[in-house]
Amino acid sequence: MDARSINLLEFPQVRDRLAELTSFPPSRKLAGELEPASERVVVGHALDETDQTRELLVERPGVGIGAAHDTGPAVERAARGGRLDPAQFLELAETLDAASRLQTSLADDRRPLLHALAREIHPLPALRSTLARSFDPVGELLDTASPRLGGLRAAVRVAYDRLRRRLESLVGSELGGALQDPIVTLRNGRYVVPVKAEARSKVKGIVHDSSGSGQTLFIEPLVAVELGNAWREAQVAAQEEIDRILDELSALVAANATELRETLAALARFDFWAAKAQLAAELDGIRAETTERAEVILLGARHPGLTGRVIPIDIRIGDGYTALVVTGPNTGGKTVTLRTLGLLTLMHQAGLHVPAETGSRLPIFHDVFADIGDEQSIAQSLSTFSGHLRSITRIVEAAGPGTLVLLDELGAGTDPTEGSALAQALLDHFIKAGALVAATTHYAELKAYAHTTGGARNASVEFDLETLSPTYRLTIGLPGGSQAFAIASRLGLDPAIVADARSRLSENQRAFEETLARIRTTEGETSEALDRARAAELRAAEALRQADEERRSARREREDLVRAAREEAVRLVDDLRGEVTETRRVLERETVTVPILDAAVGRAEERLADVPPGDAATQEAEPAPPPVKLDWQLGERARSRSGGWEGRIAALERGGKRVTLEAGGMRVTVPVEDLEASAPGSIRGGDGDGGSGGRDDGRSTIGSIGLERSRSVASSLDLRGARVDEALDALRSYLDDAALAGLEKVLIIHGLGTGALRDAVRSEAATHPLVTAVRAGERGEGGDGASIISL
Repeated sequence: MDARSINLLEFPQVRDRLAELTSFPPSRKLAGELEPASERVVVGHALDETDQTRELLVERPGVGIGAAHDTGPAVERAARGGRLDPAQFLELAETLDAASRLQTSLADDRRPLLHALAREIHPLPALRSTLARSFDPVGELLDTASPRLGGLRAAVRVAYDRLRRRLESLVGSELGGALQDPIVTLRNGRYVVPVKAEARSKVKGIVHDSSGSGQTLFIEPLVAVELGNAWREAQVAAQEEIDRILDELSALVAANATELRETLAALARFDFWAAKAQLAAELDGIRAETTERAEVILLGARHPGLTGRVIPIDIRIGDGYTALVVTGPNTGGKTVTLRTLGLLTLMHQAGLHVPAETGSRLPIFHDVFADIGDEQSIAQSLSTFSGHLRSITRIVEAAGPGTLVLLDELGAGTDPTEGSALAQALLDHFIKAGALVAATTHYAELKAYAHTTGGARNASVEFDLETLSPTYRLTIGLPGGSQAFAIASRLGLDPAIVADARSRLSENQRAFEETLARIRTTEGETSEALDRARAAELRAAEALRQADEERRSARREREDLVRAAREEAVRLVDDLRGEVTETRRVLERETVTVPILDAAVGRAEERLADVPPGDAATQEAEPAPPPVKLDWQLGERARSRSGGWEGRIAALERGGKRVTLEAGGMRVTVPVEDLEASAPGSIRGGDGDGGSGGRDDGRSTIGSIGLERSRSVASSLDLRGARVDEALDALRSYLDDAALAGLEKVLIIHGLGTGALRDAVRSEAATHPLVTAVRAGERGEGGDGASIISL
């Protein structure tokens, strides 16, 4: 990606903050090398690292690399045949201990990246135990490091004790008058006594040093030379064994160099992932959804470099427009908006969580370009305008599909007329090139451009005229004003001067500002309506989610109940089989008598009484539904499956979707799909084919249906919100049910609205064969928003 733009958007500061959260140099190096990626797979993998590690640290906050050290230099020295010192061995031991604990924590983790990382950590138990046996906690080599070392060190102590006791005896009695002080001291690695210069002849020995004044000679007495030599020889032998042990341990480290490198790399990666997770928690960040479309939606976005009370902003670009023109007063937050958009994009593509709210979406850009800040340079003889234009020229050459372009104060630094014209041409170019572009400006012409150009949209930062301070809120769809006159008035500038300034605006400029004001008003109302619609959509989506969850929960409960019932049935059947088997054995052994048989049958019946009825048996007992017949003819007898009534087909609607049944002196209209053939030998009523008894039985059938319907049919029907065709279908079915239930009068609620539904309902009811009268509702009955139908 463009390195200059990465620096302008302050990504290095985020990188530095991430590095501060790491625990040791290898992971700090990874943080310092972090760069945004442009490949979707790489970005997704990096975001998964942050996600999974953040989840782990929430569940188990203590997981980490512990006291691990940067053992890389020590391993490389050992691999080249060098000797390591005890401090390096101690760091290796502590690092392997930390690796072992981390590997244990990650080995059984369900998250795939962490589980895979655990396989790259090699605790090396043999090397760990060797180091633990060789060194104490402060890095001193232990006597158990080799079989000989303990004995050699014991020999050093014995030789030292002999030498010390002999010298102390000399100082205490034999040489008392010749000594400057009755002490034993050390010179050049040999023990000596301080002898007066004038008493030199009294002490036979080797002079190792003298005092600055020459009054004192430090002499090793001859009687102690042999003991000193023995002590020194013991020391050399012990040191040679120590050197041999260190060489042997260094060779062991060299033999495990590959595994130690892999372990150090895995520890560094985990610590780097943990730093990313910790940064996400500090920023209260989320993983933005990665979209295929070139569309940016940042909800509640916050610049990570801001401190104190930060006002979140919503940024949308790419949905219907690819250019966003941000206007408003100075210090209002226009530049912060660009920096926030650019920096959060870079963080996302670097695998970091962004400080925004859930629902934010970002694409993967091939490159991000920014021209922010003053490019004026005296050394290069560049003005502000020239500096900006030099940068923009480079961006124009590279911008295209999959790129994000951020331009601060586009066209500024030159004549306003020419600058605004150039800015419009640049925006046109970027829109045609397929790039997403966000630009800030003060030019009124660019506000009009964004309003009239299909691929562009206005946005503004709000300003509180009462407090003369920006609110830092971004409003998309509304152009902003520089508020120069208002600010001047609030700051106490002479009103006459402000009025004079206003009068100097041309008629076109005043008309333009009035037009922009109307645009702000209109688009503000549109934006509020859109916000309400989005809020309603979110509520509907949440209600749908809750309903879906309740449905799944009910299904799970039903499945649990069915499973429990089946298990209970299986248990009872097994018990019954055991009872039958036991009874058979009793009958085989004993004489069959009536009491014995009665007792066995009684036990079996008790078991059977506890068995719940099976679904399969119930289904087998139910007759299969008869096939739906669609080619009905006038005069045929049929029965309504849902309503229960049957009769002769008296009428067929055009298209054959509904039929009218005549039964017991009344008619009902039902859908063709609801019909089934009457059972053979069924009593025909009301068609004149049978005698009076047949008609009475037909009426009895319809009367029983009416009694059943009367218990469930309401006296009113609410059709508000339904389409006309849906409402008329519901009305016909309801009138049929109400007539069968014996209702004399019903209330149909259709509302006022445009009147289309009201007119359709009254027209349909007026032609219905069961309806005797239709009228509008009176006061207290719903007025013209309801209709009263007599049956």
